[in-house]
Amino acid sequence: MIISPHRKRARSGTIRDTSIGCEMNLRFWLFPILSTVALCASPCAQAQTRVGEAVVIQNEVVRVAATTTPINVGDSMLRDETVRTGADSAARFVMADSTNLSLGPSATLKLDRTVFNDEHSYRDVAIRMTTGAFRFVTGHSDKAAYKITTPLATIGVRGTTLDILSQRGRSVVVLQDGAASVCTKSSQCVQLTQPGDTAIITSTGGKVSITKTNTPPWTFAANCAASAGLCAVNQYAGASPTITPAVQDEGMLCGR
Repeated sequence: MIISPHRKRARSGTIRDTSIGCEMNLRFWLFPILSTVALCASPCAQAQTRVGEAVVIQNEVVRVAATTTPINVGDSMLRDETVRTGADSAARFVMADSTNLSLGPSATLKLDRTVFNDEHSYRDVAIRMTTGAFRFVTGHSDKAAYKITTPLATIGVRGTTLDILSQRGRSVVVLQDGAASVCTKSSQCVQLTQPGDTAIITSTGGKVSITKTNTPPWTFAANCAASAGLCAVNQYAGASPTITPAVQDEGMLCGR
């Protein structure tokens, strides 16, 4: 190693810099940094961003991960998590941009992606409605930020309220207010522009088809009647999105 004329090697791994009159002991200087990086891996990997809050919980509602954890009113909705309701159960979540998501019985929903634009709006939010009945009411984010999918359809949102039913081999999208574009995976699309406009996507023998009607065979209304508050619409009541669990100062070394 080439040492500057201003630096002299001392004993025990110490480099003395005579040009600035200070002494740096490499062993003691590097140890806390390496220790912090090692400790950092676990909390950084586990930290999750709060993107919403549970405001209505009826009976069994859980978040699904390595284990299932019950969700209670006031609990956080977290980025990249899966939420499931049991039979005779329902839930409503208000996201940070005041989007309202209602789930009927035996429903499974996955937040695939959430990218914040600022504290109370999203630049990009993707929601996968795997199975069950849902009501989706847009919040403050630009409508182009929302992408909703079922196993059979992709829904582009251009307005306010949609009822969505996802079943094996069938998806139903009913426009209650605003506008939406509903497409199959093969890019067959219909436009919903009037209240009651409905897209029905079916898969039979591996062939997927989409039709449009203004006489919906189903709406989320029956679920609303069965559970008080399930179909109300609230603004996001609370502070700015937070990190759960809290990340300590070490988080700065993890890209936070």
